[in-house]
Amino acid sequence: MTATVQTAPGMAAPVSKSLWALGWQRLKRNKVGFISLWVVSVYLLIALGGWFNVVGGNWLNEIAVPYAPPSWVGASGADVMPADAYDASGVESSAPIVTLARQEDPIGKELTEAEKDAGRYKVEEVKKRESLPFGADLRGRDVLQKTLKGTSTSIFVGIFGAVLALLIGTTLGAVSGYFGGKIDDLLTWFYSVFTSVPDMLLLLSFAAVSGRGITTIIMVMALTSWTGTYRLVRAEYLKLKSREYVQAASAIGASHSRRMFVHILPNISHLLLVQFSLMTVALIKYEAILSFLGFGVGVRQVSLGSMLAEAPSELVQGYWWQMLAVTIAMSILVTAFSLLVDALRDALDPKVK
Repeated sequence: MTATVQTAPGMAAPVSKSLWALGWQRLKRNKVGFISLWVVSVYLLIALGGWFNVVGGNWLNEIAVPYAPPSWVGASGADVMPADAYDASGVESSAPIVTLARQEDPIGKELTEAEKDAGRYKVEEVKKRESLPFGADLRGRDVLQKTLKGTSTSIFVGIFGAVLALLIGTTLGAVSGYFGGKIDDLLTWFYSVFTSVPDMLLLLSFAAVSGRGITTIIMVMALTSWTGTYRLVRAEYLKLKSREYVQAASAIGASHSRRMFVHILPNISHLLLVQFSLMTVALIKYEAILSFLGFGVGVRQVSLGSMLAEAPSELVQGYWWQMLAVTIAMSILVTAFSLLVDALRDALDPKVK
């Protein structure tokens, strides 16, 4: 509870608001930033639902004919082949079918014996749908369900990768900026080694060694994306470690860790929030690049990047709806996140009145 100072009977002095309260007021006044916040919140709900298979949990089900067109386009929007025009691997088959009489068939006798028990193992055939709200892919899977699940995967990869990168960069930057001296020299040299290699080359090198999978790609991106946070936190600690409140904490016997993470760190938390948002956007795009190049999620997993990897072969054949779905989902996500980052930077800037 915040106390008020009585200046006169029945009169109260205005209560000073914290940086976060002022930032929230500024963000609400920024219409573009506030709308972006709601859009990002919807995406986060989709990601949470996808994580628990509430959203997009049935994306693996083959419910339609291969490359079924979107319902709002119809069959005229693409040359859709019937299901029996594809072989077992999903590849279009144009070879003529040769039939043999049972007595001419080398395994005719075995087939006759097997047909006696065919009724016991008969499986009711499910009719495949000819169209879906946003079409189907090569195996007849719903593109809309697939996009929702892929969006969830990409968001979680970006968020968890950004959290780990933020922890690494904040810890190293705090130690380097607070203690200085040889520790600062050593960590700055380590930082310089990482930044001397282009980001994408370093990311591809780690990914090629580590293999595929969601956990692997999160670790790879965290280990290669901490440098920006390190530079920011180190500079802030160099500036704030000599402030009066830190010296007062030292005078009353506060330990180094308490001064670092209780007294100094909360004063740069608004900068870390903006840095986290920036890294989340960057890592979502990095995931798409890695999955497109074959270094991303596993074969039985889906992300926006893995869907983009399927797009070139589909576009050559005239099947454009999966590419359209991924483009819409990723464009809205990245644009909303970027606008929200700009709004947060303005709202949490102490210099803005």
